[in-house]
Amino acid sequence: MRVLVYPHTMELGGSQLNAVELAGAVQRLGHEVMVISEPGPLVDYVTAAGLPHVELDPARRRPARDTVRMIRALAEERGLDVIHGYEWPPGVEAYWASLGCRASAVCTVMSMSVAPFLPPSLPLVVGTREIQLAAERGRRAVHLIEPPVDTEANAPGHPVAAFRERFGLAAGPFDLVAVTRLAPELKLEGLLTAIGVVGRLATELNLRLIVVGDGPARAEVEQHAAAACALAGRRAVVLTGQLADPRPAYAAATACLGMGGSALRAMAFAKPLIVQGELGFFELLTPDTEKIFLEKGWYGLGAGRHEGGARFEAALRRLHEDPGLRVKLGEHGRALVVRRFSLERAAHTQVEIYERAVAERPVPGDRLGVAAGVLAYKLRRRYQRLRGTDRREDFNAVARTARR
Repeated sequence: MRVLVYPHTMELGGSQLNAVELAGAVQRLGHEVMVISEPGPLVDYVTAAGLPHVELDPARRRPARDTVRMIRALAEERGLDVIHGYEWPPGVEAYWASLGCRASAVCTVMSMSVAPFLPPSLPLVVGTREIQLAAERGRRAVHLIEPPVDTEANAPGHPVAAFRERFGLAAGPFDLVAVTRLAPELKLEGLLTAIGVVGRLATELNLRLIVVGDGPARAEVEQHAAAACALAGRRAVVLTGQLADPRPAYAAATACLGMGGSALRAMAFAKPLIVQGELGFFELLTPDTEKIFLEKGWYGLGAGRHEGGARFEAALRRLHEDPGLRVKLGEHGRALVVRRFSLERAAHTQVEIYERAVAERPVPGDRLGVAAGVLAYKLRRRYQRLRGTDRREDFNAVARTARR
């Protein structure tokens, strides 16, 4: 089978990292896989995996006719069987490209909700059972692939000395590590809460928060980190910026804070985990709470932001005070990831989805509804920008993830 994988961006992040890692895993199963994308840090991952790469103009419109024509020509030239877009703009372009060639289209959405204008006949892959159930209404096929983890590359025992030396992180404190994109939507609220709580607790506990990542909210995060350090009277919050390979940070952690794919990678390193969500949601992963995350994803919604500080502090104190509990929870998380979220298992499921997509191509009649939906979306976004109410990551917005 010949497959073209099209991530929505090549910044370091969950959806696109899943796209690249799964592409490599599918290739190792004996299929021909190539990646098309704009430039970015993850291109190095693509080439390191031995995957051919085709570059797109980062200044292009999204979605765009020129991109559709380019993908269609590539499909005809390479004899592609599947065009696989990640998130809605590549998904729409994959669908339109497939209408003029023999290749079938597939779309993966790892956001917290599915754009309503994606074609109903387009095979869809989502990351949680809850989103799958919500998206199934009116769609031909909605598949579930929970965010996969390479449990061999991400495992206990990874070297940490160079990481600690580079950032001046002497061993000794309880190191809580968060590997995250510093984005206003979805992630920022909980991260700022954690920074504030750590700054206060660090006056009495040997505690340090290490934040690995970058993004548009970096200036605001830096401001809060500086205030936390001033309150603690020491370097209680450390921002490393983006790391091409964050594995040493996970390995150096005493415990981790995260959501989505970052939470699962922390578990792969056998680290106890505090799952971060929004509206004050923080929850320790335990055998009793895992069923929540297996159903809803590694995320959650709390009762309100005002409760977040107390919830986070309670979870953090519990881990800080009980080394035995940390070991127990870390081992439990590692076993869960290996059993349910391995990259190899996800790759086999992905190939089955491709085979079904080839047999059941998307319907051309969906195209008018897609065009109308995208146009309405673009007009609404333009209006929101004029009013200053737009969101950078609107399909990760809290309102779209309310519990049903």
